[in-house]
Amino acid sequence: MIINSIQFLLFFLCVFLIYYFPLKEKVKEQNILLLLSCYIFYGIADWRMVPLLLLATGVFYVLGILIGKSNEAASSRASLLTTLGVCLGVGLLLYFKYLNFFITSFSDLFSSIGLSTNWSTFNIIMPLGISFFTFKLISYVIEIHRQHIEPTTNMVTFATYVAFFPTIMSGPIDRPNSFIPQLQSKRTFNYDLAVDGCRQILWGMFKKMVIADNIATCVDLVWDNILITPGINIFISVLLYSVQLYADFSGYSDMAIGVGKILGFRITSNFKYPFFKKNIAEFWRGWHISLTSWLTDYVFMPLNIKFRNSGIWGTISAIIITFVLVGLWHGANWTFAIFGLYSGLLYIPLMLSGSFFKKSKLEINKYGLPTLKDASKMFATFILMSFGLIIFRAENIGQAWDFVCQMFSSSLFSIPDNRGLRRLVYAAVLLIIEWYQRDKEHALQIEDVKFLSNSIIRWGLYLLLCFITFMYAGTSTEFIYFRF
Repeated sequence: MIINSIQFLLFFLCVFLIYYFPLKEKVKEQNILLLLSCYIFYGIADWRMVPLLLLATGVFYVLGILIGKSNEAASSRASLLTTLGVCLGVGLLLYFKYLNFFITSFSDLFSSIGLSTNWSTFNIIMPLGISFFTFKLISYVIEIHRQHIEPTTNMVTFATYVAFFPTIMSGPIDRPNSFIPQLQSKRTFNYDLAVDGCRQILWGMFKKMVIADNIATCVDLVWDNILITPGINIFISVLLYSVQLYADFSGYSDMAIGVGKILGFRITSNFKYPFFKKNIAEFWRGWHISLTSWLTDYVFMPLNIKFRNSGIWGTISAIIITFVLVGLWHGANWTFAIFGLYSGLLYIPLMLSGSFFKKSKLEINKYGLPTLKDASKMFATFILMSFGLIIFRAENIGQAWDFVCQMFSSSLFSIPDNRGLRRLVYAAVLLIIEWYQRDKEHALQIEDVKFLSNSIIRWGLYLLLCFITFMYAGTSTEFIYFRF
């Protein structure tokens, strides 16, 4: 059951009606309903993993209380319990997501030096959303140990935070500091917030179903036929895949955030128009924000402090390690690790030139477009990330190499086919709309747009967008980040 499905609409309608009418302002009862809804939603996706989610939630709930009690009385005990919690969270990821990867990698390594092994992989089922709810669990115990929050004594509240159904499958990764207080406060129907949530859901559906799914058919065709595809079509697919990934993932984030708004929650923003950034550091501040900020706080900052005696190269080392983890977070494959390494290495020129520490405002000309200087920086950043995503998209390093070699063959200068060019139009439409709405949380916050000030015109636009979404939707595909 996915957010842009009829099944989810019916499911959410039932939750909504009970949540706001019989249970209005009844925090305890609303949270119980939410928790039941979360486990029904997760159970429909994969009922076999519900016991694991329950067990992990129970263990970290107890750990949180124990760490809170130990913080003042015995700081060493609190540190030990926090370390235990982090190790348990990382252990979950290592077992379910990376164990087979390590077994295969070590077996291949020994084979390469002439040593044979009888190691075999296990039939491990990776729980959906494990990368997302595990990070929630880890941040919870760390924040208690840092005394930024008090441990939650209400099991229902804590379990709802961990399993909140709009975000458990593909994020955003909410921090306990901001989300748990919302679960503890009264929630009544907020018309303005709910309307904005509906608009954000609609915009997310448009991005996913019209932009991402249509581009996906073209990109997948190229990747399935690398050796017989002209280089120019491969190059176009490189540009398209960046937009596909963005439209797919940010589309899901918009839908999840919109559902949260209807229920009275403010979910962490996950994207801030990354394609309009002028360097790689700015790009990552606007891309998958909840993940990069999580790793910045819990990995980069401690490493940077540890390496501070090494000066700027210590910071660079911390950045590279963090980005290798960003890559590996996406999956158990060397391609993800190399993508993370590539992203981290792109920071070196910024660090050495001092640009990393400088923040400059985007300059706009009289036509409302970026100046030539800033536009060239934005395009260069887009190209750098697009080429990095080749290794991200590839199934293995060999496939990525074949892809690059075929792209830079003599056919790079041939005439592209219409299929790719049409998809570039889809991408251009998305980027143009978001450019003019880049100061807003999402593109359908249009109340202050002069020619849309009339409510009839605005509703006409919403209905037109609904029509386009359902009439021009591409072949339905799974959300990309469900795999991670």
